[in-house]
Amino acid sequence: MRRRRARGQLKLITAPWRGPISALSAVIFAGALGYRITEGWDWGDCLWMVLITISTIGFGEVAPLSPPGRLVTVLIVVGGLVVVQLAIQRVLGLKESGYFRRLREFRFLRMLEGLHDHVILCGYGRIGQEIAAQLQRDAVPLVVIETDPERKAVADENGLWVLQADATLDETLLDAGLERCCSLVAALPSDASNLYVILSAKDLRPDCRLIARANSDEAASKLRLAGATVVVSPYVAGGRVMAASALRPLALNFMELLAGSDYEIEEFQLSHDPRHLHDPRHLMEIRGRSLAELELGRRSGAMVLAIRENGKLIANPGGDTQMAPGQLLIVLGSKTQLATFQSLLGEAVDTIETMPG
Repeated sequence: MRRRRARGQLKLITAPWRGPISALSAVIFAGALGYRITEGWDWGDCLWMVLITISTIGFGEVAPLSPPGRLVTVLIVVGGLVVVQLAIQRVLGLKESGYFRRLREFRFLRMLEGLHDHVILCGYGRIGQEIAAQLQRDAVPLVVIETDPERKAVADENGLWVLQADATLDETLLDAGLERCCSLVAALPSDASNLYVILSAKDLRPDCRLIARANSDEAASKLRLAGATVVVSPYVAGGRVMAASALRPLALNFMELLAGSDYEIEEFQLSHDPRHLHDPRHLMEIRGRSLAELELGRRSGAMVLAIRENGKLIANPGGDTQMAPGQLLIVLGSKTQLATFQSLLGEAVDTIETMPG
């Protein structure tokens, strides 16, 4: 379906030029044939004479022309003028019809086809702009979908790739590279629109990580039912930050410092299947062994901040804390340290998620 659509767009772009190109080809062929008949030249000399006549280069005649040959030359000049006039009119008409805008859109979509592991941001309002700014600081490839021309202009000024289209349409999400992206963020101002985006994205690519904005608890529950991986309410999140500023300012300052550093917090979800924790290819067995025995911190340089197990959170776990299937490890470290930590766990890890700073 997408290939047929791409072919249709290509035909739409090339169609306006078929007339002038066909007319020019007809003039060149007819002129060459005329010289061939009247002067008896070979095809190379005939074509050369036609080209220097149409282009008005004026290198001179291949050979003195006979009266019929001069008539052919006059007809070529007139035909060339007609073709030039036709081309000028066509260019002026294309400019008024928005052809060059469609051409830029076509080139932009072709460029997006080569994009992988990027983030799709639906909506470039106040919240969308903050999200985009954070992703830009982290050098994450980003494609913005926005319908409002003014917001699109702002995103263009900020150096973002912007697709001006309706994010609730399947076609738009596919154009933005949903099949190749690492995650999608639905940050539209309307809960209904965000719900449509999540439903469409979940249907088109069930394994995609989907983050949605919600303005109410009811909308948040519906978005989760629709398949959103994470649902964030700006008002709830803002209230928690303000409360944390009043009660735990040091913790909030730590998170702000973390956001501006090379360190990250990642969540390592251990497999629920115990058989994965005894893979013979691993250098160590994980199940039932303590953090001190595994020496994950010493060997990787990363720090285990907390462990979530059966709904309970173990903060600052001690060295005697034992590993078990289904645990969620919250780990702090640089990208290199976290990569080493992941390699030590091997296939015991089901999923890895980076927590926002």
